[in-house]
Amino acid sequence: MAIVESVGKIPLQDPPEEEFCAADLTWTKFGNAEHHDEVALIPYDRVDAFIIGECTNVECPTRFHIERGRKRTIGSLKEYKDDEYLEYRLYWCSFGPENYGEGGGILPSRRYRLNTRNRAARPQSMRGCTCHFVVKRLYAQPSLALIVYNERRHINKSGFICHGPLDRDAIGPGAKKIPYICNEIQQQTMSMIYLGIPEENILEKHIEGIQRYCGSDAKVSSLASQYVHKLGMIIKRSTHELDLDDQASIRMWIERNRKSVFFHQDTSESDPFILGIQTEWQLQQMIRFGHRSVVAADSTFGVKRLKYPLFTLLVFDSRQHALPVAWVITRSFTKPDVSKWLKALIDRARSVEPGWKVSGFLIDDAAAEIDLLRDIFCCPVLFSLWRVRRSWLRNIVKKCSNIEIQREIFKRLGRIVYNIWGGINASLALEQFLLDFVDQTAFMEYFKVMWLPKLEMWLSTMRNFPLASLEASGALEAYHVKLKAKLFDDSHLGALQRVDWLVHKLTTELHSSYWLDRYADESDSFQNVKEKYIASTSWHRALQIPDYAVSLDDKDHLFAKVVSQKDSSLTHIVWNPGSEFAFCDCSWSMQGNLCKHVVKVNMICENLKGYQPSMSFWSFEEVLMDLWKKPVDDSFALDLSLAWTHQMLDQIQKQVELNNSTDIGTVVNNMPLKWVSKKGRTYIGKPSSSLALPHGSSNTKSVVVYNKKNRKRKRLSRLR
Repeated sequence: MAIVESVGKIPLQDPPEEEFCAADLTWTKFGNAEHHDEVALIPYDRVDAFIIGECTNVECPTRFHIERGRKRTIGSLKEYKDDEYLEYRLYWCSFGPENYGEGGGILPSRRYRLNTRNRAARPQSMRGCTCHFVVKRLYAQPSLALIVYNERRHINKSGFICHGPLDRDAIGPGAKKIPYICNEIQQQTMSMIYLGIPEENILEKHIEGIQRYCGSDAKVSSLASQYVHKLGMIIKRSTHELDLDDQASIRMWIERNRKSVFFHQDTSESDPFILGIQTEWQLQQMIRFGHRSVVAADSTFGVKRLKYPLFTLLVFDSRQHALPVAWVITRSFTKPDVSKWLKALIDRARSVEPGWKVSGFLIDDAAAEIDLLRDIFCCPVLFSLWRVRRSWLRNIVKKCSNIEIQREIFKRLGRIVYNIWGGINASLALEQFLLDFVDQTAFMEYFKVMWLPKLEMWLSTMRNFPLASLEASGALEAYHVKLKAKLFDDSHLGALQRVDWLVHKLTTELHSSYWLDRYADESDSFQNVKEKYIASTSWHRALQIPDYAVSLDDKDHLFAKVVSQKDSSLTHIVWNPGSEFAFCDCSWSMQGNLCKHVVKVNMICENLKGYQPSMSFWSFEEVLMDLWKKPVDDSFALDLSLAWTHQMLDQIQKQVELNNSTDIGTVVNNMPLKWVSKKGRTYIGKPSSSLALPHGSSNTKSVVVYNKKNRKRKRLSRLR
């Protein structure tokens, strides 16, 4: 085969199949006599179809993950070759790249050993597979992609097939007949075991999964039954105590789980202990849901009960539920220490997705390093009231016995918060509050010790930063409640002071729970799990309450009544309706939580006259008014404020139009044209201008050939 030295001499290929693989393409040697690669040129919008086809390889069914990625912007290069990339992605078989088979030795039977005579096949993931390829979106022609296949065989460095039905080196009785089990099926089975689902149900789903790869076989049921039973035994017998000494145990865990640790700093005289945990699945969710969206923080959890407090970074998934994408275990939250692990986390995300960027960061602690967050994420910082509200309500219910007093105290505290924009002196209102409820000694003692010294800091943060919505607050609280239920189980109270126990609980039970929630929702399976997942936040539970079930006090706006959906004879009363500091008499609210009745009442009140707007809307209005209220004589500041205001309004209008539109094509057609910039004469390559030419131009015929109608587009997210 002749070696081609120019991309222009590589034929453009576009197989007619909906999905295609390497066998459907003709590969060309590209480069020079000293170094050349096997390449193929395809339309860029068919890359997903190629990857899907490669994953369905009969001999080695697998998935490919993005091991590394880079990106450039158009116009960043003044001189470039015809094979320079605009976007670069290195896809690696998910059974690699770690090489456990180097040297040709026999691999161990599994990562965890049982005291049995018969050993099963090798671990089902990370076998050292070297199969990988590169996808380059060409800088000169962004509509085309150059595929560079570095290794098409699914082998390890020793040259042996390392996974799939042709893997003949697996050890153990009947190991060659053991069905293929991919990482997704194994994670699904483990998650179900951790959640306590009956073994017969786990086995049924497990067999369904492996039949997608191996087909139906008489021996599949018995082998799958053994696998599920043994995996359950492994999980039940596994322990967090890898060593009696906690520090030695956590070091052993880190050594065994390097890919799940994005930052580690051991304790020394000058440095505190810091452990940052993020699994590969969490990394993918962070990239998927955090890009151009909001990232939130659940601040120091378990300060009094855990050996090291826990800090969680969350994103909001497709249903706007809070999804944990990173855990940080440390006592130190000083600016230098936070900067270390935060930069490491962002660098990890951008190593996979170079353009990854956050649109907003949501905090729940007024003492957070806000300047640091702004500098690192380069985005606005929002503040959530959920932690303040929850802390006040729980202690009011706990320390005040009279329910009428409880309602009035909570209402007055809410009024103090609302008045931060009204020009009312907060210190005078607070002084009057302390005098009016001086007889509530238990609560007042708590309030003076825990909140009075730092209340001005919290009020100042609420006043100066945009406030998060009620939906976001409900999602954060739902994660916090679930985390608390998992960690503060009575059977594990003796282990709270061990870091290895905390890591074990996070990476097994909690991680599996969220993994199965997302899998059930996206695959439309495990209906019970999916229903619980959807209803896991107060906001989504409130959406199930019909409007006619709510009746308001039209005269004084003092309360609202909500008829229970489970028992129509039961009615819940919500006091101070329309406020984030509304008080409900249901059991969930009496535990300090944001209940569905409060959310539903506030949904209705926001569109009625006589009720105050939500604090998040109020703070948004204040931001706009601050931009608008500039002195007329300060002309440049006025111009700048108007420009910012119109930019924000334009973005909001586009977002509203997109959400309300039933046909995205009409929105796209109404967008203004984007002109292609003129290129300089010093360019060696000439970028394709086909995207800027009219449809009738002859230069576009070679590009539009592959734009076939009625082609089913598949998202790359199904590969992750």
